[in-house]
Amino acid sequence: MNYVGIDWAYGRAAWCAMGGAGAIESEGLIPADEDGLARLVLNLGSEAEACVEMMSGALWVKDQLEAAGWRVQVAHARKVRDIAPLACKTDKVDARVLAELCRRDLVPAVWVASLADRTIRERLRRRAHLVKLRTSARNRIFGLLTQFGLRISLRRLRQPDAMELLCRRGVPEVWRDSIAEHLAEIDHLDRRITPIDKELGPIARCDPRAKLLTTIPGVGPLLSLTFASEIGDVSRFSSASKLVGYAGLAPRISQSGERSATGRLSKAGSRTRRWAAVEAANQAWRSSNPFHQHYRRIADRHGKNPAKSAVARKIRIASWHMLSKEQVFQPSRPNGGIQSTAPASSLRFLAA
Repeated sequence: MNYVGIDWAYGRAAWCAMGGAGAIESEGLIPADEDGLARLVLNLGSEAEACVEMMSGALWVKDQLEAAGWRVQVAHARKVRDIAPLACKTDKVDARVLAELCRRDLVPAVWVASLADRTIRERLRRRAHLVKLRTSARNRIFGLLTQFGLRISLRRLRQPDAMELLCRRGVPEVWRDSIAEHLAEIDHLDRRITPIDKELGPIARCDPRAKLLTTIPGVGPLLSLTFASEIGDVSRFSSASKLVGYAGLAPRISQSGERSATGRLSKAGSRTRRWAAVEAANQAWRSSNPFHQHYRRIADRHGKNPAKSAVARKIRIASWHMLSKEQVFQPSRPNGGIQSTAPASSLRFLAA
């Protein structure tokens, strides 16, 4: 059995193969592409365990090598450095370290989502990118209008006589051209976003996890699908606090002796996971929202942003309970707590 460490880069990849006793059997460089991986498999055979650090392309490398019969783990890059700090750091040394961790079964492996969830994630992130561009164009129009003391809705600007209106209100031609350009950009982005919404809508309605999460106030079909695809298999989290930490919503804690201080959010992991929870928390300002009292209590003392983060943590906690116990969301306590006491049959009802 070969234990292979692969230091993947954009142009080339360093690799090292160790035997069971720890001796280096072979090592070298390969092109960082499909042909390079095929050459590596031909040299080392189909019986191997490999480790590659998490970076752009690492999941593709894992899929390619597993298709060839290898067992591949993706290592957390920062934790690898914590386990094996190096005085001399080169691609060759990195590959040797990964091979040694693989041989000793000490790889700090990251969880890899299924291909189906990764496909959904990519669609959702593509949509989020286009929505961000559309919002940027809208904000740019707003900024141009404020230069002339105007507040005109986007709906009104989409009317056929909008440019004539701007002319009558004293907006010079150069600024009118800029606004027209951004309006055309928004129309183009709308045409790009609509087909993605039509693709994701049926997926969200058919996914039992997403259907369950839509019972949380403020969580719509696409946001619930984002929750589901980012969380993946909820059983890998032993507690709700683990899921909160995975989303990067847990505050940093600094302790020294009897002194303990709580700081800002850790912001560990994917930015999308944090954004989704905070996006759902944006509805907590409504008095009808079950988290409203909790939001108001935190906002009065610390401000709106910390209050949104606190509600986002509550939503993540609720998500863990709902997915773990297959229960719909049920508000209960007036202090902002949640209760999920619906029977497991509720999930079967939602899937019907």
